[in-house]
Amino acid sequence: MLAEHFEYGAAFSRNLGWVTDTEQQILRSKRIAIAGLGGVGGSHLLTLTRLGIGNFTIADLDIFEQENFNRQAGASMRHVGREKIEVLEELALDINPELGLVKFSAGVTTENLDNFLDEVDLYVDSLDFFAVDIRQAVFAACAEKGIPAITAAPLGMGVAFLAFLPGQMTFEEYFRLAGQPEDEQLLRFLLGLSPAMLQVKYLVDDTRLDLNAHKGPSTPMACELCAGMAGTHALKILLNRGDVPAAPRGLHFDAYRNKMAKTWRPMGNNNPIQRLGLKIARKRLSATLAVTPETHQSRPTTAIDRILDYARWAPSGDNTQPWQFEILSDNFFIIHTRDTRDWCVYDLAGRASQTSVGTLLENIAIAAKNEGFQASFTLQDPVTAIDPIIDVQLTAQAQPVETPPLLPYIKTRSVQRRALSTRPLLARHKQALEDAVGPGYQLVWIEGRKDKRQIARLLWRAAGIRLTIPEVYEVHKRIIHWDAQFSTDRIPDQALGADALTVKMMRWALQSWSRVKILNRYFAGTLMPRLQLDLIPAQRCAAHFIIFSDKPQTQTADYLEGGRATQRFWLTATKLGLQLQPEMTPLIFSTYAREGRRFTESVDKLAEADTLRIELDAFTGGKADAVFMGRLGFGASATSRSLRKNLQQLSLVQP
Repeated sequence: MLAEHFEYGAAFSRNLGWVTDTEQQILRSKRIAIAGLGGVGGSHLLTLTRLGIGNFTIADLDIFEQENFNRQAGASMRHVGREKIEVLEELALDINPELGLVKFSAGVTTENLDNFLDEVDLYVDSLDFFAVDIRQAVFAACAEKGIPAITAAPLGMGVAFLAFLPGQMTFEEYFRLAGQPEDEQLLRFLLGLSPAMLQVKYLVDDTRLDLNAHKGPSTPMACELCAGMAGTHALKILLNRGDVPAAPRGLHFDAYRNKMAKTWRPMGNNNPIQRLGLKIARKRLSATLAVTPETHQSRPTTAIDRILDYARWAPSGDNTQPWQFEILSDNFFIIHTRDTRDWCVYDLAGRASQTSVGTLLENIAIAAKNEGFQASFTLQDPVTAIDPIIDVQLTAQAQPVETPPLLPYIKTRSVQRRALSTRPLLARHKQALEDAVGPGYQLVWIEGRKDKRQIARLLWRAAGIRLTIPEVYEVHKRIIHWDAQFSTDRIPDQALGADALTVKMMRWALQSWSRVKILNRYFAGTLMPRLQLDLIPAQRCAAHFIIFSDKPQTQTADYLEGGRATQRFWLTATKLGLQLQPEMTPLIFSTYAREGRRFTESVDKLAEADTLRIELDAFTGGKADAVFMGRLGFGASATSRSLRKNLQQLSLVQP
């Protein structure tokens, strides 16, 4: 619409009711300064323009790039390479062509700071998180000039708000940044912004915070919430109505956690509670903030590296990752495998490891298709059942490349060991999963309260073996990563599915086999683990399942194919929004019994394994060629999980 046709009263008439006619005209007369038009600054400008603010002083020296697309107002393909300040000026003038705009295209500096704040009624901070020095200078100047200054920081999927009002606590009195090194300033600024730290619990990859490159993770939701929070308090300050919490008081709303925290830190970062928080933060976050680019895994640049980057996320028993890659050309590589039968009782004759390698092959096939290749696999020695070596040939396909539907779920697929919803699966869920395993395999479903109680009893019995023989104790002692939310080579203790007290008990017991025996003999040491890890999850799910092969599994190739079917099933379940947990111990112990293999010196436990076999046969009709067993259901994704080694660690040829 042309400027001569613009009518201020009509454009902002829908604000009326929440503000009066007179108040709207007051807003029209005000000037707001915004330094920085990136993540939050652009949203602030457009939101406040729609509020009817009539004048702005804006500063930014950056241009739009594609990495801005996830959160920044104005970031789009047609604006890539253009100055942010020019683009945002256009967008704001499209809303109100009568705006009084003063631009500082070189950004705000100590030299132009007085001019930047000239005749300003309110300063809205939008500087980059890492711009410590100029932020201190701007807030100090606002305090000196009696200009109210507010900051709404995007944290995770929420907003932390602070206001520094004339005559009250200043920015420096609150944050105490002067004279501190940069790392300490950043820690103090972060903890001062969000004493409640609501965002920390759902940060899934802290390596994305790179201090050296001055980059960190962000979300569009946080930026929009910031605009709403800042806009609301700008209205209250400019119209002199409504409560504005001034520092040392603050607000932190987190949409992800459905929480609003009202914070109060008298003396700011000098508050005893805050100093304790800083001490904890230094220990937990300093290593994260000091991350160097070298510690990040570089993004794969070749097709074969991208394929292997997906491949490495295949599941494996106890996160052992029994494979390494030897790249010989752009379309040929070798997978060297190793099994864990020599130390892991769960890896009967190396079959579990070979099944895991099969899941790896399925990942490769899916990822290769995404790159326009077909992957073919050849066992170098089909006869050997120990540490098979597999040749992988990539053949270019003529048809256009389409993203395979299961590809996005390769890296998100994980194990959820906690209780799930008992909501039953729909027919479409079952059909999709049955189709996923493909020809040559069939599914046995175990559903309903009665059958789930029976399978819970079966798992309870298997746990009685698992938790009371020294052969398994040695495995558990080796594969649990204590005090960890994530682990690249083991299972983090927070992913076990037990409460904190039970985890502590397990950690104490696993210091020695004698402790395990004492705990089991005198204190019912297996009770809580069996309840929390087996009995309750067995009943709190939609269904249990067993994948069977139509033909006997006798060779390595059979287990590899079974692994591929298992991975298709698991990825499809993830695509359907289902959580899954393997339940392999009944299969493993009953197979030991069926084949007459001794896996423990305990005669009693060998007899219990034979009982397991009988009970399991009752579910399956005596079918012996089970590939995989587990439970699934609807529920939240696991907040703790096993990660994977990087490609360099998994490569036989070091770059």
